[in-house]
Amino acid sequence: MPAVFFGHGNPMNAVENNAFTAGWSTIATSFPQPAAIVSISAHWYVPFTAVTAVDAPRTIHDFGGFPRRLHEVQYPAKGSREIAEQVCSLLSPEVVQMDASWGLDHGTWSVLVHAYPQADIPVVQLSIDKTRDASWHYATAKQLRPLREQGVLVMGSGNIVHNLHTYAWGNRAAGPYAWALRFENTARALLERQEFGPLVDYESLGRDAQLSAPTPDHYLPLLYVLAQCEDGDKVRFPVEGFDGGSVSMLAVQLG
Repeated sequence: MPAVFFGHGNPMNAVENNAFTAGWSTIATSFPQPAAIVSISAHWYVPFTAVTAVDAPRTIHDFGGFPRRLHEVQYPAKGSREIAEQVCSLLSPEVVQMDASWGLDHGTWSVLVHAYPQADIPVVQLSIDKTRDASWHYATAKQLRPLREQGVLVMGSGNIVHNLHTYAWGNRAAGPYAWALRFENTARALLERQEFGPLVDYESLGRDAQLSAPTPDHYLPLLYVLAQCEDGDKVRFPVEGFDGGSVSMLAVQLG
């Protein structure tokens, strides 16, 4: 099973049909249907490591100020205690909480409503522990590699470039800022060469990186996907583009 990083962008993508959402649908048809999905979303960014362990995870509308129709979206996928327990086992000796309070946040379901609209695949979310640095996340995520052999899709959802302070509110079609485009191009070149070290140590990549990832939450899901890379995997970019000038919608597929 491939591993895929989705640039999820604006929550309104969940209820829109555009080039980005069409690309997510195409990604899902490019390989066999997963047995399950383990999602690492920018929006479960907490001071601990946890995995959802519920039979029917709730659809979390973790945003405000958007139209009612977005708040009414439900994504009724099942959970999987079995996969949750396996994630805990794979990440041992790290302590992973079996969580019954979270569900599927919009980083996960806004993509999956397009990729797998039937909601017929079990979905488990793994939190991002904000007390850990990028190198810890990358190293720890490598322990999830056996999931691919079982047909489980490891999915990261965030944005390689995500700076809402400079976002062109009201003009989502605005072209990318020069620094945003430079950083995305730098990231793409490193990804194509599978030189992941500088991407893990992204804070060392200069001012463009600082502007592109001013907080780690949307960037770290990329590292969970890169950590799944095996010999022979190809890197693809099935979705491209920018939203509002400062949000990269780039998708990265391994395998």
